[in-house]
Amino acid sequence: MSDASSDGDGDPEAEAKAETDPDPDPDPVRVRVRGIYTTACTRTLLTAGHEVVQASAPIRERFDAEFGTGDHDVAVATTDDRQGVVVSGPGGDVAGVVDVLRVARDALAWAAPAPEGAVFDAHVTDARGGGAVCRLDGDGTEGYLPFDSAAGYVDEGDDLRVQVVEAAPPWANQRPELATGLRAEAGLATLVAGSEGVRVDTHDDEAGRELAGMTDLLNLDVPDGWGLEWRHAATEAGMDALRDSAERAIERAGAMEAVREEPVAAPRRVHAPASTTHVWFGRESRFALDEHRRAVTATMPGHHRVKAAHGAASAAVDLVEALCPDLGGDEGDDGAGDATGDDDQEFPFDVVARQFGPGAGDSVRLEHGKPDGRLIVLGDADVAGVEADGSVELRREMSPGGTYDALGVDREGGDVAITKVREGRWWYPTVYRDDEGAVKGTYVNVCTPVEVFPDAVRYVDLHVDVIKHADGTVERVDDDELDAAVETGDVPPALAEKARAVASSLERAL
Repeated sequence: MSDASSDGDGDPEAEAKAETDPDPDPDPVRVRVRGIYTTACTRTLLTAGHEVVQASAPIRERFDAEFGTGDHDVAVATTDDRQGVVVSGPGGDVAGVVDVLRVARDALAWAAPAPEGAVFDAHVTDARGGGAVCRLDGDGTEGYLPFDSAAGYVDEGDDLRVQVVEAAPPWANQRPELATGLRAEAGLATLVAGSEGVRVDTHDDEAGRELAGMTDLLNLDVPDGWGLEWRHAATEAGMDALRDSAERAIERAGAMEAVREEPVAAPRRVHAPASTTHVWFGRESRFALDEHRRAVTATMPGHHRVKAAHGAASAAVDLVEALCPDLGGDEGDDGAGDATGDDDQEFPFDVVARQFGPGAGDSVRLEHGKPDGRLIVLGDADVAGVEADGSVELRREMSPGGTYDALGVDREGGDVAITKVREGRWWYPTVYRDDEGAVKGTYVNVCTPVEVFPDAVRYVDLHVDVIKHADGTVERVDDDELDAAVETGDVPPALAEKARAVASSLERAL
């Protein structure tokens, strides 16, 4: 079978650039950025006309720009699994920032149904172990309330008012984290219900004491029953920024107070001061982010790809770039992000795999992302072999029962699935064989570029697939599902066009 990844007659690269280019004249938004994508995201945001504030020391050193110490409107942070970023703030501001951060056609975004800071009347459906599962609305949205984040005893069947502490990426298969205490956050300042006085969340005790003393000079009208908490970044902010942040927090606390005394009527959303969107970066997007980063500092090929794969890899990548400063930093680079160019070709997959995995004999998960954000784990597979070009052969023993999707043949005891993936390819085949080795059919999945991580093979399924039956008949399936995903906005048009082109090439090749 040949490598069928042609783009067809269209020009999806040009369409992707047009689709992901930011608004040429956006309203500037003040953004705080944290995590492994910080340098690249900072550059994209500055280029788009936004303001980055509360920048870290390395960011200040890398950029020839002024970074404010004042409050932020939107917060951008790397997700815990390093697969993307979470963007939180006022809805319109979040939408503009997300548009900028979608640097390539495989950057996908989903709004969280339970955004950070939102208040819900929750119904406890299960209470065991260390916390309670809560139904938050009539649409099936759930959250998780750790018992140590609850005021008082919580049991199944209870109705109680909760707030979202941390939103959960849809691909993480986790529930958002909840607490019963209410907080009105506004960047540098937070008002905490049921508290009093001033607290500074900082490791610098002297700066904290100075800020606490300065707070009296702001003449703030903090509502009764609320305490004021400053972030560490507030220790470096001016009086105007402090007053602005505190007054916004007071305003938000007032809006929250208006519903605080209402009787609990679960399940329902009571108050949502902000919105949260999760952006998942596909492989093409990670290499585009590399180009943005390379425009300002040394960046090895596959910088974000390696860091996303393994927590321990960050230090290794930092060491390589410190020892080899000629890896990048060309101020003339426009940072367009040619993810199919030299950077991609030079990605040292064999070195990374030898250092962090996977290797022959290991086991990896097949993490099958869906365009609506869900993640389906197809199962664990044994690694039969790994090649320097990123090719990996996986073997799974199938359990009996049911039929193979679209092939229409029975799944029987002794069946084996042989899957061959290759890093960066937009498709992969799985051949199903019976206990005697006879082919029962081949299923070729069309997806975003495959990433072979140490413990998982990851991609997002693009619905349309090509199958080859045991008698040699070739069939293309699920174009209608791809069309529907475009209509709902889950799949950008340029990404859909690429998927269709790949499927057409596969039809010809098979």
